[in-house]
Amino acid sequence: MQINRLIEMVYILLSRKTVTAKELSEHFNVSQRTIYRDIDTLSSAGIPVYTNKGKGGGISLLENFVLNKSMLSEKEQMEIISSLHSLKAINVQDVEPILNKLSVIFGKTDTGWIDVDFSRWSSDDDEREKFSIFKTAILNKKMVSFSYYGSNREKTERTVEPLKLVFKGYAWYVYAFCHKKNDFRIFKVSRIKNLSILDNSFTRNCPEHISIESSQVSMKLVTVVLKIHQRMGFRVFDEFGYDSIKENEDGSFLVTVNLPDDEWLYGYILSFGEDAEVIEPEFIRNNLKSKLEKCIEKYS
Repeated sequence: MQINRLIEMVYILLSRKTVTAKELSEHFNVSQRTIYRDIDTLSSAGIPVYTNKGKGGGISLLENFVLNKSMLSEKEQMEIISSLHSLKAINVQDVEPILNKLSVIFGKTDTGWIDVDFSRWSSDDDEREKFSIFKTAILNKKMVSFSYYGSNREKTERTVEPLKLVFKGYAWYVYAFCHKKNDFRIFKVSRIKNLSILDNSFTRNCPEHISIESSQVSMKLVTVVLKIHQRMGFRVFDEFGYDSIKENEDGSFLVTVNLPDDEWLYGYILSFGEDAEVIEPEFIRNNLKSKLEKCIEKYS
């Protein structure tokens, strides 16, 4: 393809001060007339390429022309394309044109070997707008404000410095510095409402060592042991790591897992219905029993 030949020609000219049309024609196995047409194309695209006739002449680039000379490896090219596909999967705007251009430059075609979609089944325009706002705010270091519905059943108003979007445990989170708490916090994107970007700028950078796991110090975790019926095997292997699962002789599963110690935990356990029992800790068993008794009262 011509685009690949043009790109390689630029890199050859960057590596060598001068090269003849004959050398290029032999290298690309095309006619010298084709090489001169390519030079005209590069010139029209703004690449400062020129020719000198006579002894010692040839095709050159202006000395002050700078372009990154490092060629990306095959693996690096595929990683870039895969990353862009992931951004496209979550409906990040303006990704597809970049993906298409780099696919042409790298000579990569869509093999269709994988399809990734991080969006929820119920994703709508509101969720896409949140991602667009957070992307703009993070890249331009702009503060945002929003209403947040915490797992403690409280609605609070927050002003934060958004630093990173993180996907973990089937959900998206934003890592940010919260002015209300004067500390770093993790916010679940689905619980954010009335999100808006502010004129206020910030200079804080995201700590290099930060991850969703290291951020969970602000989330109190509790080790829970669950006995889950075998008919829930599809959820057990979907939602828990292999090392946390033990299969009992009767076919049921014993799962040991660290979960957030808040109201979300009880709703999660109850989502298994009669097919899950809390073995430990005792206070979770008692709290769950109390909640179930209150539910029964409503229907008695």
